[in-house]
Amino acid sequence: MSPEYVLKGVFSVKSDVYSFGVLLLETVSGSKISSVHLKADFSSIIAYAWSLWKDGNTKDFVDSSIVGSFSLNETLRCIHIGLLCVQGSPNARPLVSSIVSFLENGDISLPTPKEPMYFAEDNYGTDGAAENTVKSANNMSITVLEGR
Repeated sequence: MSPEYVLKGVFSVKSDVYSFGVLLLETVSGSKISSVHLKADFSSIIAYAWSLWKDGNTKDFVDSSIVGSFSLNETLRCIHIGLLCVQGSPNARPLVSSIVSFLENGDISLPTPKEPMYFAEDNYGTDGAAENTVKSANNMSITVLEGR
């Protein structure tokens, strides 16, 4: 979920770009955004990808099951594009048309990403289920019914 939606309830095309960036990072790493199976102590794969990026160790982010299936340069490019898509400010994220161009043409140079915005996923219990809390920021309520 994009930061602007989480913080302000605002949704736009750039929210989809954020989600696409998360999807790219999940695909390349083989982990979900809040996976507890990360190789380091990070709150999400976005934080992990960023840390490896800034340290110049991006290749360590790639899931071992896809190594050799794709060129390393293409895979690293996908991580780079993913980091561009998860920028905190919607205006800093690329347009969808730019993303398509980045993916189709490996000769296009990519801008350098800034540190992305990510959130700690600490609202899960030991069984993996989210906490049941009542929250309503927009004066609307949703009732979730569960079977026995």
